[in-house]
Amino acid sequence: MPQPPFQPTDRTSSAATDVNPVVALKELVARLYREQNKVQDLLSSLGFALRSFNNLNQFLELIPLIATRVTDADGGVLFLYKSNGQVSLEKLHCQDIHQRKQIRKALETATSAVTTALTTAQIVPATATLDAQVSHHLGSQIQLFGTTILVKQAERGRLYVFSSDPEYTWTETRQKLVRLVADQTAVAIENDELKVELRKKERLDRELEIGAEIQLRLLPRQCPNVPGVSLAARCQPANRVGGDYYDFIPIERDLNQADGKSSNPDSCWGLVIGDVMGKGVPAGLIMTMTRGMLRAEALNEHSPARILQHLNRVMYTDLENSHRFVTLFYSEYNPQTRRLTYSNAAHHPPLLWQAATKTVKRLDTLEGMLIGLEAHSNYEDAQVQLEPGDTIIYYTDGFTDAANQRGDRFDEERLEGEFKFACRHCQDPQAILEYLFAQVHKFISGATNQNKDDMTLVVMRIN
Repeated sequence: MPQPPFQPTDRTSSAATDVNPVVALKELVARLYREQNKVQDLLSSLGFALRSFNNLNQFLELIPLIATRVTDADGGVLFLYKSNGQVSLEKLHCQDIHQRKQIRKALETATSAVTTALTTAQIVPATATLDAQVSHHLGSQIQLFGTTILVKQAERGRLYVFSSDPEYTWTETRQKLVRLVADQTAVAIENDELKVELRKKERLDRELEIGAEIQLRLLPRQCPNVPGVSLAARCQPANRVGGDYYDFIPIERDLNQADGKSSNPDSCWGLVIGDVMGKGVPAGLIMTMTRGMLRAEALNEHSPARILQHLNRVMYTDLENSHRFVTLFYSEYNPQTRRLTYSNAAHHPPLLWQAATKTVKRLDTLEGMLIGLEAHSNYEDAQVQLEPGDTIIYYTDGFTDAANQRGDRFDEERLEGEFKFACRHCQDPQAILEYLFAQVHKFISGATNQNKDDMTLVVMRIN
């Protein structure tokens, strides 16, 4: 008699029912754990790439791939907005190689449609327009999610992830992961732009260093040996390149000498100090131009007033176009007669300490406008007879405009008082120069913006 088929007992059936859910739960937990580890590994790889890659293009290659992997989607695409408002299809990743060509063609068509729709008034493409075009050309069967790439609160691109699986859904977790990848993309773009700006700044810094070096070489390296005179000079720019200028020009010289020094010990000497309105590179360029033109004019052996008049006419057009002006004090000293002839183009008048009377006199003229203000300005000559012990300081407004914490200026009156003290107690021009610089720095000590302007001082004493 055949045996009946096996029928599980109630106990056997109950055991099978109890075991299956446990196994299934364990498998679910294991799968979730694997998925979590995969997502963490992918995001860690993206973070490592962000820290390690110096090439932005290489980093952007990973973005659609990582976004696809962390969401188990079919593909991802990265669009970036250009500065002219156009949209650019940057990177595409598609799991299905055969579908990739079709997807790219649809996205390129969408890009062209967005470009056509843009008006000239728009700076960046409207996100809604891009979303609509991408969704339309990919087709309704594609499950699509997009998020904006924000750099400093400005829309710089759009990251899309898509799936052709009809059962695929964009859960909150998947959306957060895509946004996280987009945020990393924004950080990479910002970092790259900062690197570009840093390279520009480094290049500019190097150019400024070269400019400062050239300008420093154009200023006298040392004071000349003028018979019967002791000299000291210093230019302290607020920036690396400044607009202050001083010079010593031999009026009669042997042009065959390579060093340009006077061959005649009794030659007259031109002493000049000037200040270009403004600071930095523009002022430095104008200062350099002024130096060359003034030296050329001084060779003509005209009077100081005529030299300034010619200089003003030559420089007027260039200065008018640059919206800058130059103050200039030009003087010529004759060692044989100890006579100083001068003319002033609206510069701070030098101070003359007369040893015999122990008084201070300002060396100024009635006429004399800024260089570059009017094409036909008139300038006036004046002269003074110097005696042994007499001392003159030529200075720029960096001294008198220097301000302390309370906003008080060092001003002309305070400078004159310190100059009188220095003439009584300092042994030579270099000591006077050091003392006056020290007093100004002491006055502005603790100020928020110390030395906001260039400071130049020339000291001349008759032995």
